Amino acid sequence: MVSASLPDFPWDLLEPAKAVAAAHPDGIVDLSVGTPVDPVPASIRSALADAADAPGYPLTAGTPALRAAITAWVARACGASGTPGVLPTIGSKELVAWLPTLLGVGRGDVVVIPQVCYPTYEVGVKLAGAEAVRSDSLTALGPDRRIRLIWINSPSNPTGRVLPAAHLRKVVAWARERGVTVASDECYLTLGWDETPVSVLSDEVCDGDYTGVLAVHSLSKRSNLAGYRAGFVAGDPALVAELLAVRKHAGMIVPAPVQAAMIAALEDESHVAGQRARYEARRSALRQALTAAGFTIEHSGAGLYLWATRGEECWKTVDWLAERGILAAPGAFYGPAAAQHVRIALTATDERVSAAVARLADSSSR
Repeated sequence: MVSASLPDFPWDLLEPAKAVAAAHPDGIVDLSVGTPVDPVPASIRSALADAADAPGYPLTAGTPALRAAITAWVARACGASGTPGVLPTIGSKELVAWLPTLLGVGRGDVVVIPQVCYPTYEVGVKLAGAEAVRSDSLTALGPDRRIRLIWINSPSNPTGRVLPAAHLRKVVAWARERGVTVASDECYLTLGWDETPVSVLSDEVCDGDYTGVLAVHSLSKRSNLAGYRAGFVAGDPALVAELLAVRKHAGMIVPAPVQAAMIAALEDESHVAGQRARYEARRSALRQALTAAGFTIEHSGAGLYLWATRGEECWKTVDWLAERGILAAPGAFYGPAAAQHVRIALTATDERVSAAVARLADSSSR
């Protein structure tokens, strides 16, 4: 069974703490998964509805209008002056999970993932039958000729760490010298707070040449479209063409109404600014409350989470928060190096965030 080779599904392990938090008299404040809670913008819903009469098969490559919208967005948001290949995906998680397989990575190959990272990177490596190596240092990798793919993630999920352009440039140069593909998960690119994230497709990094480079993006958090499963990959035209060729065979197709909704989302920045303001206010309130309650916030310069620690084993912190009706994600989900941290999501309503702030303040005053 394939599932036997995979780790336990992390969110199942959080069920006991969730039950404790849910028993709070004022209800749970769920800051764990990070699922959007704010409304889908009306213009996007209208575009979805207008395209609902779609009896035929959609294009795996995306409609010409969608490809043009993605290309234009990448130029604007990523600072990319070249001509990348683009391809819509069924959200970003499925691409993260299947990218090694789609690129022909398999047994005997190595995929490098960050020391602390989104669990699906490792899952994708296991699905391909390859070996995952956790490393944030190119020097530490040595002359391993088995490396086929290196994942980078900036802003990081879960830490909110931002990689500077100079570092990204070094990674791309290192990979090109060795014929290694660089996959950059940039799903939180537009959520810079204390720092401004840089895309791997930026001219600062690639000078308009995307050879061996792929950037993964999602509209889940930017436009509250987690329920639509709307994402895309952009970068090396040859690699994107290979992904398209395989995905056509596998039926990995974004539904036609969702493709229309993606165009509406990508062509409008006003709703993005409004959503960003909501997250910024929630971030400020939660950060102040956590700090006052004795937490230390590390990294967290961008993204949708606060990376917090009380200097203790993460499950102990999860339990402490759960007793106050607050559910957080344990750092253990993201790698051994994160054993003393928890991830606090900003994705709760203003009312629930206010409830969490009040509960943390009550704890800090005791």
